[in-house]
Amino acid sequence: MSTQTRTPARLVLASASWGRKKVLTDAGLQFSTQVSAVDEDAVLATAIDRLGQQSPAQTAQLLARAKAEDVAHAGHPAGTMVLGCDSVFELDGVAYGKPHTEQVARERWQQLSGSTGVLHSGHWLIDTANPEQARGQVSSTVVHFSTVSDAEIEAYVASGEPLPCAGAFTIDGLAAAFIESIEGNFQNVVGLDVFVLRSLLDHAGVSIVDLWK
Repeated sequence: MSTQTRTPARLVLASASWGRKKVLTDAGLQFSTQVSAVDEDAVLATAIDRLGQQSPAQTAQLLARAKAEDVAHAGHPAGTMVLGCDSVFELDGVAYGKPHTEQVARERWQQLSGSTGVLHSGHWLIDTANPEQARGQVSSTVVHFSTVSDAEIEAYVASGEPLPCAGAFTIDGLAAAFIESIEGNFQNVVGLDVFVLRSLLDHAGVSIVDLWK
């Protein structure tokens, strides 16, 4: 599909995540945000009822799609591309979202210490002019954690940083000191894989350079 005859593209991020906003900003992309009103628990429960138990990667993609579709239905100018994202952390085959409370974050880090998990980020892109051509992709990154002392866990939990984060950690914040290495895309662990976004935009006939500031 030629990009020369298209209305100039604009990107809308269907997320309130500061991490995802930072990834897009650091990548030099122009975008706006519109937070979805999706009830994630209800969406997941419906999917399980219809399709059976969802893997962590499937859950991330399912919720990313739901968020994108919710925002895409709001009505947007021609050329609007809506990107939905969701991240799910997998440890020993179990999916973990945001801990929300200090007690849950503390328990989570007792599990993470010395362990290896996988951060899955689902991406779903909708061209509001051609919603039937929407497409998605999951990016998965293996994360190796160092052994962390009880005192370090207490200090990290007290910082408040892990409470709103999938898996109870951020790789671009205080928890960076506890992560030995990763296998995969760094930005994906923050919440959004720009390489995947480029691929999805290309499928929709849009060059990512057209979104550069």
